[in-house]
Amino acid sequence: MPGLIGFYTFGEGRENWDASHFIHYGLNALQGRGQESVSLATIGQGNTLHTLSGKGGVEEFFQKNRASIPKGFIGIGQTSSYLEDYLVHVKTPYEMVLALDGTTDLHENRGEATKLFARQLSQLLHSEKEPLKATSMLINKIGGGYSFAALTHKQELITGRNPLGVKPLETGSVGFDISAVASETCALDVMGIDQTGSVETGEVIMFSPEDIRGNTPATDAGNFCSYEYVYLARLDSQVNSLPVAKVRNSIGRELAKTHPVKADVVIGVPETALPIANGYSQESGMPQEPGFMRTGENIRAALEPTQKERLVGVQLKLNPIKSAVEGKDVVLVDDSVVRGNTLRNTVLNLKRSGAKQIHVRIGSPTLVSPCPYGVEIPPRDELISGSLSEKELANNVGADSISFMTAEELQHAIGLPRQNLCMRCFENGGAKR
Repeated sequence: MPGLIGFYTFGEGRENWDASHFIHYGLNALQGRGQESVSLATIGQGNTLHTLSGKGGVEEFFQKNRASIPKGFIGIGQTSSYLEDYLVHVKTPYEMVLALDGTTDLHENRGEATKLFARQLSQLLHSEKEPLKATSMLINKIGGGYSFAALTHKQELITGRNPLGVKPLETGSVGFDISAVASETCALDVMGIDQTGSVETGEVIMFSPEDIRGNTPATDAGNFCSYEYVYLARLDSQVNSLPVAKVRNSIGRELAKTHPVKADVVIGVPETALPIANGYSQESGMPQEPGFMRTGENIRAALEPTQKERLVGVQLKLNPIKSAVEGKDVVLVDDSVVRGNTLRNTVLNLKRSGAKQIHVRIGSPTLVSPCPYGVEIPPRDELISGSLSEKELANNVGADSISFMTAEELQHAIGLPRQNLCMRCFENGGAKR
């Protein structure tokens, strides 16, 4: 699941800007969307596209390549949870570099599908006189769920979101000098860029040295990813104009109303579930305590590629605060359950720290299906909650009880119409009773 950045400068003196610095800051903010590979492309005087890609996290990439980071006054960047998932550079017939978040229906392999999309866009940009029209034609022809940013040799930054709208994309600006796009508003914030709005479903925006132009967006409101609100997006972001932290608090309140339990304290799993736990605490009247301390950098264990890395990530991420749980009945709030490794380890460590009873409450339905749009949800046979009843799952992870939201409850908490939310990973969700 990549995170995308596009950075564009205008006017006299634009050659004094260094796009790579801003892309560096923005990609750091999007690190939670992927930490396995990084790509960067810039263009400056002479209209030459310079690209650089590498394995690992954002800070590691920029430190390692400090002397060879390409300079330019416009650029795009990508950080990804896929190994060797880099920007696609097409040299003919219309030179361009593409970053794409999501999947298209051009090929079952995501990498090959992205390359085919880039080649078709290059062909259309070459054959059509109007780049905006060419790109609009393409996204209305190619299905799937994706957002993208393309940088061309003519100093054009073309960005958009296909009509399904499942993948987020936000725009920002600083006066008349700078414009930017990013997968999340938090990236714009850390770049010092003011958010100006979401890219609409089916909308294409083109930045050129002369102006900014857009097409007419799709009339459909879209089918937005519900998992963005549950887990993927950063707490300080807005997704489709909804503040993520506020939505997660609403999820916690709904969870307390529909899945109550008597206990002494509410504990949230950092970081994504903390606002959910806060909402649960506020609605239930039970106090919320900080239950864990992290060791080392922020690691999203569910996105790690191997079992060993996931278990190490869990151990580093969640060290219990004994005084918060010792001798108490605990409501442990998490956003979702994937393979069960994090939850099992967390319950075990809380009981080692003296918790009497642990009642798990999950701020989403059971995950029962992989995502068709590129979110790293494992195959069905690895999704622990899809094959077990709530009682069986509680026994499996060592909890005294566990309860999931229904799809209807999650939709109500998010506040968007059901037809405008993608819940394909939760299809037939709700653990068996």
